[in-house]
Amino acid sequence: VQLQAYGGGLVQAGGSLRLACAASTDTFSRRAIGWFRQAPGKEREFVATIRISGGTTYYADSVKDRFTISKDAAKTTIYLQMNSLKPDDTAVYYCASTNGPLSMWRDITAYNYWGQGTQVTVSS
Repeated sequence: VQLQAYGGGLVQAGGSLRLACAASTDTFSRRAIGWFRQAPGKEREFVATIRISGGTTYYADSVKDRFTISKDAAKTTIYLQMNSLKPDDTAVYYCASTNGPLSMWRDITAYNYWGQGTQVTVSS
């Protein structure tokens, strides 16, 4: 199981950015792949996750209606489209995979495979 996140960068507040998480084929046979983020001095937090079979999505309240998670099964890639970015969105963003139950998909402990992070910086 391998995941690699990329696409971070510097953007002004109100702008958009799209992150990608390239996953190995076996990763796409697991139940879900999600995005988490960690700001300096803060704990890593849930952002969004997507069920690999079916595509049902789940979001943190702080990003709902601004971020969209999607998948491209042919490319075994997960995307996170981030719109209306705020300085509070500044963080290192990670993608991760889980085979845990749906009830745990917002919980960091349910994810046992992680990609390296990609830095997102939103300037005011």
